[in-house]
Amino acid sequence: MTIESFINFNGNCREAVEFYAQVFGAEKQRIMTFGDAPPDPKFTLPEEAKNLIMQTQLNINGSNIMFSDVFPGMPLVVGNNINLTILSKDIDEIKSLFNKLRVDGTIGMDLQETFWSKCYGSLIDKFGIPWQFNHCSPMECNS
Repeated sequence: MTIESFINFNGNCREAVEFYAQVFGAEKQRIMTFGDAPPDPKFTLPEEAKNLIMQTQLNINGSNIMFSDVFPGMPLVVGNNINLTILSKDIDEIKSLFNKLRVDGTIGMDLQETFWSKCYGSLIDKFGIPWQFNHCSPMECNS
């Protein structure tokens, strides 16, 4: 298991990632936009969201930092826009940690399978810390 930082931006994620890549000499990774997600017949993707960054990351001196734009209409408070993200190859470990951190917290997205992960969820713990949980394959995880 690893714990990584996840930073949200309000429409300028691409600019920020390019800046940080240059500053730290980090290799640019694949950028996934909201428009890259498979279409969902129950949800029409707003035009202004299609080119926003859904997820990308940089490896800065051995530490992975993930980045995303917030979806249009979602609030972003600069200073509170950083999440801790648990990445694990072990779904049982993800479920256990999620269930422990959810006590007296607020669930953003219950654990579920998504198109990018066999098990993903998010919550804000009782201390106001935002957490994301993501299952990753052995090739994707560092541990």
